[in-house]
Amino acid sequence: MTLTLPLEPQEEAKLAAAARARGVSPDALVRQALERIFAETAEEPHAKEPTRSLRGSLAKYGAAPSAEEIDRNRAEMFANFPRSDF
Repeated sequence: MTLTLPLEPQEEAKLAAAARARGVSPDALVRQALERIFAETAEEPHAKEPTRSLRGSLAKYGAAPSAEEIDRNRAEMFANFPRSDF
């Protein structure tokens, strides 16, 4: 990929001077700066929230009711429910 950076004349002069001081070309100096940026980016952990399982999300409600408890509650709920067999 080729990138073109619009630099002001004073910025271009500073880049050339910094490259000369290090004994490299301006392209090589920019490449070194990019490699440092890429290295920093690779080291940063992704800021992702840990996911919780459904079981973990519902743990605060305690143990689930047993099948017998569910049947007993269902029988209580529908004990006075209107019947349609009359």
